[in-house]
Amino acid sequence: MTVPMTSEPAEPVATEFVTCPGADPHPENARLRAHGPVHPIDFPRGATAYVVVDHDTATRAFTDPRLSKRLANAPDWFRDQTLANSSVLASNMLLADPPEHTRLRKLVSRAFLPRRMALLRPRIQELTDDLIDAFPECGELDLLPAFAFPLPLMVICEFLGIPYEDRPLFLRWGRVLSQDPSQEGAQARERRLVNDEVVDYFTKVLAVRRADAPGNVRDDLIGDLVRAADTDGMFSDEELISTIIFLIIAGHKTTANLIGNGMEALLRHPDQLARLRAEPALVPSAVEEFLRYEGSVDRGTLRVAAEDMHLGGVDIPKGAFVHLSISAADRDPAAFEDPDRFDITRSPNRHLAFGHGAHFCAGAPLARLEGQVAFATLLRRLPVLDLAVPAQELTWVADSSISRGLERLPIRIAGRRPR
Repeated sequence: MTVPMTSEPAEPVATEFVTCPGADPHPENARLRAHGPVHPIDFPRGATAYVVVDHDTATRAFTDPRLSKRLANAPDWFRDQTLANSSVLASNMLLADPPEHTRLRKLVSRAFLPRRMALLRPRIQELTDDLIDAFPECGELDLLPAFAFPLPLMVICEFLGIPYEDRPLFLRWGRVLSQDPSQEGAQARERRLVNDEVVDYFTKVLAVRRADAPGNVRDDLIGDLVRAADTDGMFSDEELISTIIFLIIAGHKTTANLIGNGMEALLRHPDQLARLRAEPALVPSAVEEFLRYEGSVDRGTLRVAAEDMHLGGVDIPKGAFVHLSISAADRDPAAFEDPDRFDITRSPNRHLAFGHGAHFCAGAPLARLEGQVAFATLLRRLPVLDLAVPAQELTWVADSSISRGLERLPIRIAGRRPR
């Protein structure tokens, strides 16, 4: 496809494109793609910013070293506001470029290796069955609070080694800290309060871990991180706490939306649901299509032009924000045949739900594993599964700075097979 070369696209995109994409953002994504791959956008409000809406340009942008993830390269006002309101999130691999990013990611990546995921599978299966056992035999329930949110939060709590009983704290912290960091007023004050709560909580956690007897060190991710920090000097305590809270937020909300968004897509496509019931070996392929078709991540995380650059036919000035629309890229007809068709057998499926390049989501193996166990078990144990309300009555929310999911997912079940 030939990209028109222009220094400035004619049509700016409204803030609501990312803050409130609604139930069906795909027609607007397609309309923008038809007018070029890169468009100016008013987000953050009043800033110089652009959004990328096609697969090819987004894929290249994910690996373009001129697009920095360091706060130091962001405009002064944004950096200062972010550090003032939520400094606890500023010292992890999400806001770092190589070689700092390589150092911060190294140990976390080792935690998600296939061998460790294989060891975790029986426990994920047990937690999944426990949650389904609590469903009524017949009737209606909201799948999000009953299953989609508690499962990944239970898993990440066990994986890290923190008590699930503190989940109300983690849920509140995740809700507040995953919002746009440039918010002002009451939202900024709440963000600062949560920032201090997180630092206080995990400073105490680290102190307890360091007080463990040498022969009684717990085998979990926080234990690994503390050993790396104290033995090899790999992390500062500030980086440890930032990494832990980042993993909690990233480790449950997006996976919960994967389960909710994927189940909604299945229930709206009964032919695909029937085929997946008949061929459970298709579950891994189906999970990839859930991620592409109605992904839980609407766009990539912070990227700022570290220098003047040209992208998709558009001049991008140094210091401009560049948003990579994963939702738009994953419906691009130049990358996917009949992209608006939901097909659990789709292959190849080069979606960007986990990003691309050096910042590819380290937790992708865990998210995939949870999704595969969740859908295989739900479909095996629930022989009758339907939406309890018309699909058009469901509300979609962009409930954080990058994620997109359902507000609720009422389902109707009849019968529950044994675990």
